[in-house]
Amino acid sequence: MLEARETGAVSLTLGPVLFNWPTPMWTDFYARIADEAPVDRVVIGEVVCSKRSPFRMDVISDVVERLERAGKEVAISALALPTLKREIAEVAGLAGCGHLVEINDVTALAAIAGTPHLVGPLVNVYNEETLAELESLGSVTVSLSPELPLSSIAILGAARRKADLEIFAFGRAPLAISARCYHARAHGLPKDGCKYVCEQDLDGLEVETLDGQSFLAVNGVQTLGSGVTVLGQEISQLHAMGVSRLRLSPHTCDMVAVANAYHDLLDGRLAWSELASTIEALNLPAGIVNGYLHGKSGAVNVS
Repeated sequence: MLEARETGAVSLTLGPVLFNWPTPMWTDFYARIADEAPVDRVVIGEVVCSKRSPFRMDVISDVVERLERAGKEVAISALALPTLKREIAEVAGLAGCGHLVEINDVTALAAIAGTPHLVGPLVNVYNEETLAELESLGSVTVSLSPELPLSSIAILGAARRKADLEIFAFGRAPLAISARCYHARAHGLPKDGCKYVCEQDLDGLEVETLDGQSFLAVNGVQTLGSGVTVLGQEISQLHAMGVSRLRLSPHTCDMVAVANAYHDLLDGRLAWSELASTIEALNLPAGIVNGYLHGKSGAVNVS
């Protein structure tokens, strides 16, 4: 059991929805998060594919307003791999949106540097020099790559001066973004004529090796870990290393139940074993893993 946390010692962040959920489902999800989930910050917006953004244009301002009315701090996420002129312009335009912006590609720094901003887990922060440079440019929270082991996090925690460090604590780990669309290719479609087939896989499409072993999950142009990262037993150690935020990544399971479980763990009302059993009972897309944090394969679970 964790000792009861001091106020503000460890905060919960709900990351952006990475998958192509139908707009009614997307808006209903955030309405429930606003009303019921004990998270401190909500990051919202399209990270993976700019072709999905138009479906949210008419509703995102209402969703943001509702979240803020409920007392959540809202940040707007930027696209992870802007390549087209309109995508680059959209990322640059976020600099004046009136909210904290979370960057997911270092090219966004050209527009956002000098103003407070967040750094998402798709930006590789692997050493003290990178962390120091981001802090000098205005990064107030750096969400570390889910592949980092405890030994590397300890070094970054000791080097931290201004920014909060955040750890990916729940969800399929976001690993990489490509210019090619895996989902379209899997269905024999070109990227420009994808028919939005990624909407068929609301938690990502499972990828298996030739001998039938789970390997990765794909989400449009994104690759993710196949297993569902669940950190809990390591949180006291992470906090001692300087980590002050945990990131929960949305999936179709009951995310309010996930957030409540982590909130109770942080407040000392729930043991790690109870958190694990609570989350395992949900409709997860795959089994629980935590190998990366322990310097092992990301597909294994270290108890």
